[in-house]
Amino acid sequence: MQLQTILNRVEWHKSFVYATVRFAGAERSVLEVEVRERANSRPLCSGCGQAGPGYDRLPKRRYEFVPLWALAVYFLYAPRRVDCPRCGVKVERLPWAQGKSHLTTTYQWFLASWAKLLAWQQVANVFHTSWQSVYRSVQMAVAWGLTHRNLDGIEAIGVDEVQWQKGHHYLTLVYQIDGKCRRLLHIAPERTARSLLSFFRMLGKTRSAALKFVCSDMWRPYLKVIAKKAGQAVHVLDRYHIMAKMNKAIDEVRAAEAKRLKRDGYEHILKHSRWCLLKRRENLTQADRQVVGGVEVQFADGACLPAPGRLPALLGIPLAVLGGLFPGRVVRPRAAFADRTHEEGGADVGGACRVNPELVHGQGDDFGGDRRRPEL
Repeated sequence: MQLQTILNRVEWHKSFVYATVRFAGAERSVLEVEVRERANSRPLCSGCGQAGPGYDRLPKRRYEFVPLWALAVYFLYAPRRVDCPRCGVKVERLPWAQGKSHLTTTYQWFLASWAKLLAWQQVANVFHTSWQSVYRSVQMAVAWGLTHRNLDGIEAIGVDEVQWQKGHHYLTLVYQIDGKCRRLLHIAPERTARSLLSFFRMLGKTRSAALKFVCSDMWRPYLKVIAKKAGQAVHVLDRYHIMAKMNKAIDEVRAAEAKRLKRDGYEHILKHSRWCLLKRRENLTQADRQVVGGVEVQFADGACLPAPGRLPALLGIPLAVLGGLFPGRVVRPRAAFADRTHEEGGADVGGACRVNPELVHGQGDDFGGDRRRPEL
């Protein structure tokens, strides 16, 4: 079987034929395939695509094709110029390459498919080409995908950012997260309101109004844009930031109460009653009852702490029912929040919370590990 037969099988082009095939290169590691136009065929204008009379012929060019048996393959062809009545004198349209590219379209798709699996420089090294060739191949594939994608029927989207360089360098990413389709829809530089607005402008008002669910973190520019452009959708917030805000609020309340009790002269309550306030009434020891019930604490609003058994916690929760507020598991075994960079500049969220099993009565074993080293 000759090479021309194989090429006609996998890369057939109308009005063109494969002529001679020869070895080239210092070590005969290159295959050069002569390409000629069919007799009496008319060239197509690269501007309007209409056939026209020939004008002249340019020097012979080399177009790189997919390697065959570890041999580089090149098409050799001298393009014709067309005297088009609409567009003037133009170079003919070639079916195996686009514009002035010296890579065939088939070879560009070949490199782009490998670029999804390997680093671009590795792809260039394996197939003995340049990094720029791999980049242009990926660029061609992305441009084709953007032109032929369908944006109808999108009901749920997810908005997040990714750090692509050391320092505060981010990209805004928008995904379609419908059950039937999950794909990347948009990438914009930085993580500003303008970055997310570019997505909604691309999506259009009609498609934006059809959104039902939007998932994002609590980054303020994202919240502002989503409320303006997709206010009808259910906005699902990231649970990481919900817990971070809750922990911050609890720390603020606890710090304020500690300062007030210390100012009023009840330092011994702060020192000895940290955990007994969180215990069930039936689990209080005699020492706990003496610490909690020995002193009437005067609050700012004039209310006093009543006798043991009806002592309210600092957050207004009765002591008798505090331990029963969490009937099930608060955290599933071995579950943990993934480490991630704080999106709001690091001012709002502190370090990871340390959970003590005594905070939730009867659920100490659900946190995994021994009691000396509880894990989230």
